[in-house]
Amino acid sequence: MVPLDRALTSRPWVVLDSSGATATPAQDPARDADAQLLDAYSRSVSTAVARVRPAVMHVRVEREGRRGRRQDGSGSGFAITPDGYVLTNSHVAGGAAKLEVTLPDGHVLGAELVGDDPDSDLAVVKIGADGLAYAQLADSSRVQVGQIAIAIGSPYGFQHTVTAGIVSALGRSMRGATGRLLDNVIQTDAALNPGNSGGPLVDSNGAVIGVNTAVILPAQGICFAIASNTAERVAIALIRDGRVRRAYLGVSAQDIQLPRRVVRHFDLTQETGARVEAVEPESPAAAAGLQAGDIIIDFDDARVAGVDDLQRLLTDGRIGDGVVLTVLRRVQRLSVRVTPKETSPRKT
Repeated sequence: MVPLDRALTSRPWVVLDSSGATATPAQDPARDADAQLLDAYSRSVSTAVARVRPAVMHVRVEREGRRGRRQDGSGSGFAITPDGYVLTNSHVAGGAAKLEVTLPDGHVLGAELVGDDPDSDLAVVKIGADGLAYAQLADSSRVQVGQIAIAIGSPYGFQHTVTAGIVSALGRSMRGATGRLLDNVIQTDAALNPGNSGGPLVDSNGAVIGVNTAVILPAQGICFAIASNTAERVAIALIRDGRVRRAYLGVSAQDIQLPRRVVRHFDLTQETGARVEAVEPESPAAAAGLQAGDIIIDFDDARVAGVDDLQRLLTDGRIGDGVVLTVLRRVQRLSVRVTPKETSPRKT
């Protein structure tokens, strides 16, 4: 006689019905559904990675340190045009004495800094290559909390490392390591580590929704990316002018969903705005009397649905030109005239 434990492991189980015929084991519908969902998720991630991976690059940086000693650093970047323009972080490429980019096929090319913008922590570098695979930038205003977010980069030099999670929050404001305040930042729980900086955060279609920029240590799963709409505007300015000429008001702000009672009370045609979180002393906003808690809903005749709109409207053409902001302050609707100034390229 074969012991029971050996009998169970020596051959597959056979289930017999009441007549002695072989019966098919019962299926668990819940487990089958979970397996199908997992397969769909895996396919989404794999497809997205396959689309964007050829555009992602490793960026190596050399800087002049103290007493002439060389300091090496690295990060990530990705091609945004087929003729060699690569987007990365300002804190990766800014101030570099030497830049090198490693392509997905292993080729190493020298690169030059086209321009960097510390205010948005973005930079563009140029490599001598044509016909490159390049990433598509998505419309970050359509990103939703909870959607899949996939990060690709070179953490600790491990090139083309892929992590995945979700979009945890939108419209965040955070202060970078150098003290710069970054507005309208995407929060994700896709794992990021040193070296991911400058790499793309993509959606399930492989389109870039953000540029990975920072993590909060020692917290886990709290990571940030600069929204793709901001990245697109900054990249265009850097390629065209080498820098971003930007009018500024002197406020930090966040996107806000307006309560229905507020929309009805003021008879608004919009349900969102840009809420002022802080006002910089001696700034144009302070001079005009803007206050923390004010909700900006119009910029001259243009609707302000959030921080993205406010930043887009503060172009170089607005420098020194008075504009009228429509703001909600508690139970009042006010018109505030502000004259934006030009922010210093290195202003924090």
